[in-house]
Amino acid sequence: METASETREEASAPMADAPATAGEVAPISVEVGAPPEAKPAWPRLVGLVVVMAVLFAIGHFTGLTDYLTRENLRALMESLGLWGVVLFVVLFAVGEFMHVPGIVFVLAALLAYGRVGGAVAAYLGALASVSFSFLLVRRVGGQALAHVKRARIAKVLAHLDRRPILTIAVMRMLLFLLPAVNYGLAMTRVRFRDYLVGSALGLVPPMIVIALAFEWALTFFE
Repeated sequence: METASETREEASAPMADAPATAGEVAPISVEVGAPPEAKPAWPRLVGLVVVMAVLFAIGHFTGLTDYLTRENLRALMESLGLWGVVLFVVLFAVGEFMHVPGIVFVLAALLAYGRVGGAVAAYLGALASVSFSFLLVRRVGGQALAHVKRARIAKVLAHLDRRPILTIAVMRMLLFLLPAVNYGLAMTRVRFRDYLVGSALGLVPPMIVIALAFEWALTFFE
């Protein structure tokens, strides 16, 4: 014969296996598995090297790299008028991958259009160039630097994550059109919008300096 205490214990015991009745929500069990492993970055990096090598080879074997000199660019821009500016921006964007220094395009624009007009054209071309290289490298190479474990690199990336626009603007002012800046930033987690705004701000001071010191720049980069 069951005692009153035993009856109460049985009534209060949890009914783990009882089916849920109407109006009740059955417990849901969720199995937490291991996080998916990150894909290795080296295949995309190899692909990036191949793409850049192909672009460089195209420029070299077609003679485009040798043609893109300060004098030729100036003559081309002056002969085409407004369309010369459009072509200049396009050539500036792809010229970097053919190892044509960005300063060549800047000086050509200043020679063709003067300090003010040339500075504006050079600024637009430079912004198109750093944007194109970022998008191409990001598309092909991915974000290979986003998960670097080395302390020094991780510290730089952490600062970039906290203040992306300011960091990129300072890098642009100091390093200007250095291709390694475009490639490196493209392989981090930085958003293209922040990259574009930071580059747009950071390109202004060095562009003004080059335009004001135009004659000296021509002699220095002769």
